[in-house]
Amino acid sequence: MITKSIEIKLPRGLEARPVAELVQLASKYESTVHIEAQSKKVNAKSIMGMMTLNLTSGEAVTVIAEGSDEESAVADMEKFLQGNSLK
Repeated sequence: MITKSIEIKLPRGLEARPVAELVQLASKYESTVHIEAQSKKVNAKSIMGMMTLNLTSGEAVTVIAEGSDEESAVADMEKFLQGNSLK
């Protein structure tokens, strides 16, 4: 299991479109991926769960991944949350 604290640097935070993109990204991995913030822990592959967090730019979250591709999952989640291109 890998746990990493990451600051959200997306200009508008995680509103509907970025949440959908993050869920798609997390869903590419076999590992379980969770986001923990504001005393809540949600499945990063769940659009409804992610929307309940209402995350804004500058807020810190903890990404937790466990599975065969956990390192790649956390690295890509970090890139995305910090506004960096995955290409």
